[in-house]
Amino acid sequence: MSIRFTAKARRAVVALTVVAGVALGMAGCGGGGDDDQKPESSASNSKESGPQPSTQEGQSEEPMAELKGPDGLLLQITSAERDSGGFVTVNGNLKNDGAKGVAIPASLSGNETEVIRNGRSLGGATLVDSKGKKRYYVLRDTDGRPLTTTGFSTVKAGETVPVFLQFPAPPTDTTEVTFQLPAFAAAPIQISG
Repeated sequence: MSIRFTAKARRAVVALTVVAGVALGMAGCGGGGDDDQKPESSASNSKESGPQPSTQEGQSEEPMAELKGPDGLLLQITSAERDSGGFVTVNGNLKNDGAKGVAIPASLSGNETEVIRNGRSLGGATLVDSKGKKRYYVLRDTDGRPLTTTGFSTVKAGETVPVFLQFPAPPTDTTEVTFQLPAFAAAPIQISG
């Protein structure tokens, strides 16, 4: 009789654990609001060509540099901010000034296997410190993903895609570097902060 009681008690504990787990999972997934709202899309996956958000904090209205690329692509760099963590974040806009959609060239991702494996990106970009004779590559996370805008494969005619790239910071006395992106013209930029 005690074996039957023990088996029933185990089943009850298992059932209670499953019910509690399901309830907890559903509570964690709940939106807590209007279910008709769609999630916001990230800047890297933006497909709309409508009005773009206002410039980010620290960015100027006028680009500090414009780099011309293939097939009417234009990269406008709007800011290069040094932060206290030892990084430089470059912000800008990738525009298609051409009359037709353009596939993002694979060369923009660079040639590192780990970066290429993570899809199209701007992972091939570098900052060159001529004074310190050093080249800085886009940072990667522990899984090899570049810390830059990713996930876009084409840019429609007239479309502008906000982009960012994060690099290790050069020494604090270095304020001017050359920004390079494969298939684009190089341009000097000023690092602030």
